[in-house]
Order: sequence, then C-alpha cells, then structure tokens
Amino acid sequence: MRKNELKVGIAQIAPELGNVTANLTKHLAYITQARDEGVELLLFPELSMTGYSLREQTLAVAMRSDDALLAELAQAAGEMAVCFGFVEEAAPGEFYNAQGMVKNGQLIHLHRKLNLPNYGGLEEAKWYSKGQSLVPCEPFAGWLTHTLICADLWNPALPHLAMLDKPSLLLAPVNSAADIVSDEFSNPQGWTTNTDFISMTYGVPLLMANSCAREGNSQFWGGSRIMDAFGNCIAQAGGEEALISGVVRLADTREARFQLPTIRDADNRLVLELLQQRIGG
Repeated sequence: MRKNELKVGIAQIAPELGNVTANLTKHLAYITQARDEGVELLLFPELSMTGYSLREQTLAVAMRSDDALLAELAQAAGEMAVCFGFVEEAAPGEFYNAQGMVKNGQLIHLHRKLNLPNYGGLEEAKWYSKGQSLVPCEPFAGWLTHTLICADLWNPALPHLAMLDKPSLLLAPVNSAADIVSDEFSNPQGWTTNTDFISMTYGVPLLMANSCAREGNSQFWGGSRIMDAFGNCIAQAGGEEALISGVVRLADTREARFQLPTIRDADNRLVLELLQQRIGG
C-alpha cells in the first residue's frame, strides 16, 4: 500500500578517518536512535563508513558490497531504509565512491558517484572510477528515490536526468569542507543555493547530509538539511553531530508540480536535438 507521507531523517556524523569498525558502531547507534524516533528512511553522509580524505588508505577500507560489516548494517536497519556511504571494491583495484541503501537485511540499491571532482583541494578522479549509471529505487511504495552524491549535484544535467524519472525523493549525501574549493567559493552558501534551487524547481523533497568531521586542515561544516517539495527547509543541523528529521508528503509533491510543472514542460526531445548539434552527434 502506498505511503502518503514519510518520516525521513539525516544522521550528521563525524566519521573517524579510515576506522571502519568505529564508524560502524556509530552508524548502529544512530539507527537505533532514529528507530526510537519513528524515522522510516535515514540518510548518512557521503563516505560515512570511512571518512573522506582517504588517499592511500583507500586500499585498507575498500569493501565489496557483500562485506560482513555491511551485512551487519543491513540487519540492523530492519524495516527502516538506511542509506550510507562507503568505498566499494567492485573488482580487484576497481574502487568507487558509493552510496548503498539497505532494508530488511538486504542491499536494495547502490549508486556509484558519477561526477568525480578534481579541482581545488579535491582529487577524487585520482582514486576512484566513475560510476556509469543513474538508476532509482523504491524503498517504500510510492516513494521512488534517486541518490546523487555531492558533486553529482553540481553537474546540472545529472539532477535533471534523475528528475525525468519523476522521483518522490532525492537523496544528496555530501562531504563539503568550508574552503576545499577555494578561499573565494563559499561551500555553505553554495549548497544552500543548490538544494533550494533543485527542490523548488523540480518539486521534490530533498535530503542533503553533510559530514561534520575534522580531517587534517579540512573542516566539514555540517549544515545538513531536509527540504520539502516547495523548496522550504523544514529541518537543519548545525555544525555538530546530530540526528534531524521531518515529514515529507506526496500531496505536497503533487501540488508543487502542478504549480510549477518543470518536468512536464522540459521538452527533452528539443534539449536532446540541441545537445546533439553541439557535440556533433
């Protein structure tokens, strides 16, 4: 039976860099807290099981999607849908910045980051392979869900492609440090603008989960936020570890997309023709 509303939550945590065992313990604690508060879908930040600035530690923390630690996390999730970040080893030496979703003891979805940033203090293309697919999942009836990891949302084509599936929910796990791009570029302000725009333009509830860890000279600033389908922020974290939650409703998505029918009016055949003209296809 379709759920008309969903209680969603974000676990804004400070992962210990490279300490998967300690981070699993933290995940399990937040899952328990979220369950006690009635959360039905819980989102952790990008690379929440490992921390972000791994570099040469990538080899030590990479896991296959059927790893025993991830199986333990899946069992703990129970009927809650839990979305978490980890380094996936798909084949020997093939690593992805990945976000998994588990429910009822099973991995029900896996998204591999598509847009690997390689500018400022970011060098993900040095360590990871690029994901090659953008596929939604439906953890609850009526709640088709897409996941885009951090810089995926800064390639405007990727949120648009995701929204062509008409999802009811968009998950945005990120690792954003205040000055990792440049001294002039404000990541906190940039993420506010980005998530406000996507949520309002497409009429989609959006969860942005950031880390609040300190890794060397990088301070991840937190500020995780839950947006409703009208682009309103209904819950926001500060700079410390926290569990935030809110209720999102299909009725709001229905009304928001009636008022602003972005997906209906996108004219994607024309967009495709114009794109082919520019790339010579």
